[in-house]
Amino acid sequence: MKQNWYRRMLLSYFPIFMFTITILIFLSLAIVNDLSYKETVKADRMTTGYMIDRLSRSLRNIELDVLEEVQKNDRYREFMDPARAEADSQIMYDVADSMRRLTASDGLIASIYLYRHADKQVLTPSGLVPWEAFADRAFIEQALRQPDNQSWSPIRPFREFRIDSEKRVISMYKREPLPFGTDGLIVISVDMYAIQRMIESMNDGDVSFVDVRDEEGRLLFSTRSSQEEAENGRVLNRMKSELLGWQFESGLAAGQLFVWVSVISYTWVVVGLLTVGFAIFYIIYITRKNYKPIRIMMNRIESIRLREDEFGQKMDELSVIDSALENLIQQTAEFEKQQRENWLVSRRQLFHDVMHGNGLDIPEERFRTLAQLPEGGGPDMLAFIVVEIKQYRNFRSAFSDRDQHTLKFALTNVLQELAQADGMYGWAEWIAENRMGMIVGLRGDAGEARETIRRFADKGRAWVSEYLRLSLLFGIGQIESGWDGVGRSYKAAVDGLRHKMSLGRAAVIMSEDVPEEGSRKWYAYMQHVSELVKEFRLIAGDWRAQLEALFERMETDRLKDEEIRTVLQTLMDMLNAELSELSEELAAHFRGPEAEAMSRELDELATLEDVKARWSERLTDIYRTYVAHSETKNHRAMINEMRSYIEEHFDNPDLSLKHLSDRFHISGKYASYLFKEEFNLKFVDFLVQLRMERAEQLLAETEESVQNIALRVGYANSITFGRVFKRIVGVTPGDFRKLKMKPGTARISGPI
Repeated sequence: MKQNWYRRMLLSYFPIFMFTITILIFLSLAIVNDLSYKETVKADRMTTGYMIDRLSRSLRNIELDVLEEVQKNDRYREFMDPARAEADSQIMYDVADSMRRLTASDGLIASIYLYRHADKQVLTPSGLVPWEAFADRAFIEQALRQPDNQSWSPIRPFREFRIDSEKRVISMYKREPLPFGTDGLIVISVDMYAIQRMIESMNDGDVSFVDVRDEEGRLLFSTRSSQEEAENGRVLNRMKSELLGWQFESGLAAGQLFVWVSVISYTWVVVGLLTVGFAIFYIIYITRKNYKPIRIMMNRIESIRLREDEFGQKMDELSVIDSALENLIQQTAEFEKQQRENWLVSRRQLFHDVMHGNGLDIPEERFRTLAQLPEGGGPDMLAFIVVEIKQYRNFRSAFSDRDQHTLKFALTNVLQELAQADGMYGWAEWIAENRMGMIVGLRGDAGEARETIRRFADKGRAWVSEYLRLSLLFGIGQIESGWDGVGRSYKAAVDGLRHKMSLGRAAVIMSEDVPEEGSRKWYAYMQHVSELVKEFRLIAGDWRAQLEALFERMETDRLKDEEIRTVLQTLMDMLNAELSELSEELAAHFRGPEAEAMSRELDELATLEDVKARWSERLTDIYRTYVAHSETKNHRAMINEMRSYIEEHFDNPDLSLKHLSDRFHISGKYASYLFKEEFNLKFVDFLVQLRMERAEQLLAETEESVQNIALRVGYANSITFGRVFKRIVGVTPGDFRKLKMKPGTARISGPI
């Protein structure tokens, strides 16, 4: 009876078990085979995409590095001027050296050279090459026919000199000077052999292959080593490089895919067989084991089993199930929270990519999801707004870290809701510690859109000021017609904030208000600062009017903040050079804690009016110190020095009170006053007296003509000299010599 029961239990589910296991094994083999193929295709697509992306980024980096060097190195523009380059041969050497460094910096670069249109000269890293001797002039002629082409050329043969061996390269050229100059071209060539080696380095030839074809389908190169492999290999993916127009065909080398799938299939067969054997053994074992204590197990099933958990609580089977479900729910909630955080990170990353002109290569549906675009299409026009918290140092000191995060979160939501209330699309993210970026979009006319955005900025600034007690500064970029222009709008907005001292009085800076670069004449500012310092040194000088005019000019020219700081620092440096040597008290104004505190305070000042008020106050303090020093200076020593200078240079026709004021850094009126007080003699009387004494000596002791003597004592002509001589001496210079009078024998006193 027991054996029958055992046999019945064993045979009752053994056939279905074997059938189920067999079905599962075959299904597993089929699923594994399909999954293996799909994963192989996916992995091959990712690898090929990485190759294309790396090649594109390498070529873009080469282009950007070369253009950046050309843009910031003035030697390239100077070389395009034949006269200037011929006058200064160092220009050619500097440009050639720069091109050598660029070529050496990237192993893909085969050649960089400059073509000067004025005299058809070509400058390579090896030196200047005449047009007739340059082997690549056919490409230059083609480039001159299509000067606006911005893409890389098809593969072409290249050599700089006729004796060089040909290389296969792709080339790009740009007009010089950048971006639309007509003085010449800069040509960049990339070695196809280096590109092929780079692609081969990313491909395992024993497992997979890559064929690269041009737009017409012609094979450019392949990582496969033989024709037989080319025939047996299977193409899994075809991807196109948007930058070069090449098509990349990739797949697995012959035999590798089938060997891999076979190995996996055999492995699963063995695992399945082992599982079947283990299951048979386990069923027999469990059946045997459960057969004997079956009655005990029934009793236990009918009874309630209790057990204690970690806290000593009694739990039944349902409590265990409930605990497991609770743990599962908690894990699900944590997973959803992590998913939400990952979504926010992806959204923030997309915002930064769009802000910098990238991120538009992701699928459209994912872009719409992350950007939370409204149903029925996105906005027609977009603009970037940079919102800056004014006096951020005070903001940080006034609030704790938690309160700062709370206020920033509230500020983000408030501005987005205000944008939606005005019928605009709004997407805001923090892009710096004290700056928030916001992309706004709307439909309609560009002029109306600009006014709508300005009203939104004014409303947001007023709301935040009233309810959050924060002062904001808005920099608004130009309106663009698509997402690819958001990067340009962001740059314009940031550039506007660089003028916040001169344009930020209204706390809203539009990109249209920013002046064009290069419109300012820095020499005029330097001349103005020099005049201000000169007036400052003159105790009676009107330096305050000069300072007022300087700030009016900076406001009119709408200088950047760093430019304003540069002008003011130049003013302080010139005053430092003029005054710091006079006394330690004056030097303390320009060095040490006072100067450092002033520099920090200048960074915190928001408007040009604040800067002017603070700077006027500081210069007034310096001026008071300087006046006090000047009043205590030894005037007798100064006047004696002036007298010695006059006695040594009385024969200078340009000697005057203005000359003395420039020489001794005092006003002309003050110099005349000192002279009168010290010697009871006017400056002009003293000067004429010295000249007449010297003239009498020359008339008595030499035979020189009256004209020469007049020139030697500081008169431009003999007529003026004769008139003054007669008034002082009483006779004309000719009569003085005829009468053989001695110096000092005849002299008429009285003013001249």
